[in-house]
Amino acid sequence: MASPLDTLDKIVGSVEGLVRAKGKKGIAGIWTDDHAIIGAAAQTKALGIKKFDTISPFPLHGIDEAMGIPRSFIPWVTFIMGLAGCAFGTWFTWWTSAVNWPIIIAGKPHWSLPAFVPIIFECTILFAALSSVGAMFALNGLPKIDPPTIDPDLTCHKFAIFVPEDDPNYDADKLESLFKEHGAIEVKKAEF
Repeated sequence: MASPLDTLDKIVGSVEGLVRAKGKKGIAGIWTDDHAIIGAAAQTKALGIKKFDTISPFPLHGIDEAMGIPRSFIPWVTFIMGLAGCAFGTWFTWWTSAVNWPIIIAGKPHWSLPAFVPIIFECTILFAALSSVGAMFALNGLPKIDPPTIDPDLTCHKFAIFVPEDDPNYDADKLESLFKEHGAIEVKKAEF
């Protein structure tokens, strides 16, 4: 019979397996110039590489176009859930004041829209904001515990392009020469 500590260790191990980042092996080019990495990303895309990431300490203007990343669907999630929150707020204020607990106060109607606009507005914002955050967590595969690190300076002043080995057009020699041609200060085998 397994002890409670063994059972707890199994549970913790399975939860860690779900949230621990699964790294892929590949090649990474590291830059110090943010303009050079945009050109390198466009050339990487032109080589037919589809599965590659750019890592930057801040948003880069033009990197989405260079990588061929389509517009995000997150604004649609926010809009639809905002409408759902507005509908819920309207229904909830009507139901609580006109159906569930109708009280006539000072001769006012059971349900008066101007009185409940703040509640409806707050429900709209609540639903939109929480759904946006939830969608971003799901889209980005968060939370990730102990992810592999290509270079510790990528969070402050360096930029990188990582191409995994499982890309159909992966060719380490071509990528290394491409990265060096576009000004990479370092090209190395990495896990990310």
